[in-house]
Amino acid sequence: MTTLDTAPVAAPAPRATARALRTLRSSRTAVVGLAIVAVHVVIALLAPLLTSYDPIANDASHALLGPSWSHWAGTDQYGRDVLARVLYGGRYALGVSVTATVLTVALGTVIGCAAALRGGWFDDVLGRVLDAVLSVPAILTLLVVVTALGTGPLVIVLAIAVVYVPQVVRVVRGAALAVVPADYVTAARARGEGTWAILRREVLPNITDVVCVEFAMRASWVVLLISSLSFLGFGADPPTPDWGLMVAENRTAITVVPMASLAPIIALATLVVGLNLAADGLSKAWGVDRIREGS
Repeated sequence: MTTLDTAPVAAPAPRATARALRTLRSSRTAVVGLAIVAVHVVIALLAPLLTSYDPIANDASHALLGPSWSHWAGTDQYGRDVLARVLYGGRYALGVSVTATVLTVALGTVIGCAAALRGGWFDDVLGRVLDAVLSVPAILTLLVVVTALGTGPLVIVLAIAVVYVPQVVRVVRGAALAVVPADYVTAARARGEGTWAILRREVLPNITDVVCVEFAMRASWVVLLISSLSFLGFGADPPTPDWGLMVAENRTAITVVPMASLAPIIALATLVVGLNLAADGLSKAWGVDRIREGS
């Protein structure tokens, strides 16, 4: 006699991992994007080995110097080595951005899946709350949060989560709604499994592709947003080596030492391009339609 226990189940982790590796091999765009990001990560980790200069040490006698053998990218108005600040700035950008993106995508995924599974009044109320939050421009919300709570990495991470969690919830909820009616989810409910068990065992393994694409795409936006906050004076505090802060500090001297502003801009641009290429490549390889998923 056939029982509900014989219903299809989600793909095991090894099979999902093998599928992900096949996807990477088939998508040149994703490989190039991830390679660019990997280069940034390696440079950030090896920053102390790549330069002997202290990124925050002032030296007035060497201020506003052009590129030379001693200072490959020159120095800024405080005599700090520009290249050292760019290399160490990658640590700040990647550290805060990855933390904020992980928190944002994790919360958005859990809430979005829960909304799709529970439905009813919970889904309706959540939808109204998301509409209210999304009606406020992201940069305005960020400015309100950092003005109220102050600056610092922790505040920035929380502010990013407040801004982007609703968007992640919408995308993940759209993907989860396509999985909820499946037989294996119905069988799990019939066996009496709880919401979180179904979410972890049945739903999440089947929307991993959407979550991965969302993570890569969201990370590029987070990097830009964090740099924008620093440029406006609401992000990293001086003398923290941060790309957005570097542009803000040196824009008035761009005609004297252009590399002091151009170097962090180039670093930021290449990281964002890498993340976008990774997101686009994975999206096409996995057939993830972000418009259809609710983005």
